Amino acid sequence: MINSRRAAFTTAALTLAISALVLTEAAYAGKPVGSGKGANAKEEGGTDKSGTGIYAAAQVRYSGAVAKGGGSGNVASADVNWNPPPCWYAPTYGAKEFKKKMSKELKDAANAPGMTGHAGAAINELQRHYEDDYGWTDTPGYKDYNVDKDGEGMFWAAVENPNEPDILKRSSCSEIPFWVENGETPPPQYEEAISPEILAALAYQHMELPKTKVTLAPDGNTKVNLPTWAWLDKATFDEVEATAAIDVPGFNIQATTTAKPKSLTLDPGTEDATTFPANGECPIDGDKIGEPYAKGKSKETPPCGITYGRSSAGATFPLKASLTWEISWTGTGQDTAVGMPDGKIEAVQDITVEEVQAINR
Repeated sequence: MINSRRAAFTTAALTLAISALVLTEAAYAGKPVGSGKGANAKEEGGTDKSGTGIYAAAQVRYSGAVAKGGGSGNVASADVNWNPPPCWYAPTYGAKEFKKKMSKELKDAANAPGMTGHAGAAINELQRHYEDDYGWTDTPGYKDYNVDKDGEGMFWAAVENPNEPDILKRSSCSEIPFWVENGETPPPQYEEAISPEILAALAYQHMELPKTKVTLAPDGNTKVNLPTWAWLDKATFDEVEATAAIDVPGFNIQATTTAKPKSLTLDPGTEDATTFPANGECPIDGDKIGEPYAKGKSKETPPCGITYGRSSAGATFPLKASLTWEISWTGTGQDTAVGMPDGKIEAVQDITVEEVQAINR
């Protein structure tokens, strides 16, 4: 009987019931450091002075080399199959505040038009779950919203990633709020529960790397069959870090994602060109990529560069430079760096290629 109720509760009726509740407050999913104190009654230092029982909103804070305003950064993953998490579960409400919000939402939902049949039954079972200690096989119930345990843990709720454009993915964390004791980890069935790995992925998503602008010689204008040298100054590709963290009473985790320059790939913008090396990928060599041109090297082959085989005929060729960064992370409980997919920054520079004019006397 319990299993059949659980099955009925987690299908369409549950979806309809949950859609009537406004609990996740996705607007507070992530903010850069210094953007505010958080939602509701959160005070500096994580203490609750409002008397409502809420200690913090589900808020990820970002610091380091991250995009301003909480937006996505400028790093594209080299792995087309890698994506940041569209949603997750995070500590959101103290027991008193959860009771205050959830009891009102359940009452309003039960009185809403159309809440009969399966939908009405789902609302009733949800109310029993939080008020009367009614549980299922893998979900324990809560007596009076765990008010007697206020301060000893928090209710975790789904949080949408505001930078995920797909609404179906963004709302895919559809489990109802659940209780986690301070210092404990969520049950294993909640795979999307916030963790250092998820925070590392969010730091990756928000990371802002230096723009790639290759120094060329000749710069912007070159000649057919004349080697064009390309290099990056050291300051262009120093190591970069971005950190994502959640800090609430009983639950404090963080992850720092680090990007290190790996190689520069040149795409001349035309098939009538030769790259050096032949594959167009210039590896990092110590503290530099490529080699600056110096007087007297005009007939030498550059370690990183291009020779154009025809003119741009009064127009330009779009030289695309892609700087590949090696990405890894460390964080709470993880001191050894863990690899992530490489990141890429691309930039296009217009190159004019002219014919060499010869004069016969």
